[in-house]
Amino acid sequence: MAPINARYVIITPVRDEEAYLRFTIESVLNQSIRPSEWVLVNDGSSDNTGKIIEDAARKHSWIRPLHRSDRGFRQAGGGVVQAFNDAYSTLTTSDWDFVVKLDGDLSFEPDYFERCFGYFKSEPKLGVAGGAIYHIKGGQPCLERGPAFHVRGATKIYRRACWEAIGGLLPAPGWDTLDEVKAQMLGWNTRCFADLQLIHHRYTGAADGTWKTAIKYGKANYISGYHPLFVLAKCARRLFQKPYVVASAGLFHGYVTSYLKRIPRVDDPQLIAYVRRQQISRLVGRQTIWK
Repeated sequence: MAPINARYVIITPVRDEEAYLRFTIESVLNQSIRPSEWVLVNDGSSDNTGKIIEDAARKHSWIRPLHRSDRGFRQAGGGVVQAFNDAYSTLTTSDWDFVVKLDGDLSFEPDYFERCFGYFKSEPKLGVAGGAIYHIKGGQPCLERGPAFHVRGATKIYRRACWEAIGGLLPAPGWDTLDEVKAQMLGWNTRCFADLQLIHHRYTGAADGTWKTAIKYGKANYISGYHPLFVLAKCARRLFQKPYVVASAGLFHGYVTSYLKRIPRVDDPQLIAYVRRQQISRLVGRQTIWK
């Protein structure tokens, strides 16, 4: 079990989440180990999200609201990191052990964070971790699958030493993979806890639709420095996964058009080289973080 003195802070950027934010607030309020501080960032919402945040902050002194002006559009990747970084710079708690990036459309059990910190306590080199994302289909929870090393951007817990080593989050599409890959490169472990469920009330990518989401992922893969052969392999595999063809074509389109437009990649040659070595190893059947 986690020590009762585990100190953590949560940052939750939200935009137009009035339908689901109450579920997340209720889940955090019910935690067996509550955060020292929780910053709820209203990232330019046009609905009642801001009011829900203010109501929660009035009732609980450890919840702080932060309101950002409306940029006029949903900015994939970079927008959520900018909102997160704005909140991070305002934290009043300095002696935290963990910082959490948490979406505002999740539900989870009252012992979620306690169990997460128990895993961190038992594994000193665990740097980034979090529970598994599930969606409700036909009344039953359905796992959103991904590599074992990958923790979904909706729920990220960073050990302080690891957070400081990776230098925080990169404000670009693909940030929620690059953080883990960089942590792995620096000798940390990253892992998704399959036994800890979080219900994601909004499907990943639902705000943009299947085609736009696939293009966004292709762009993120390019910016992150993914090897072209690895991307081609991903596209080929997704031809046989629902939604058939569309996701594969969108991924390819996003990657190729980003190349043709010469969109700047992550300014970290060492990290990109590490990513590509791992991906080529995966393609030839060697052991990599992409298990």
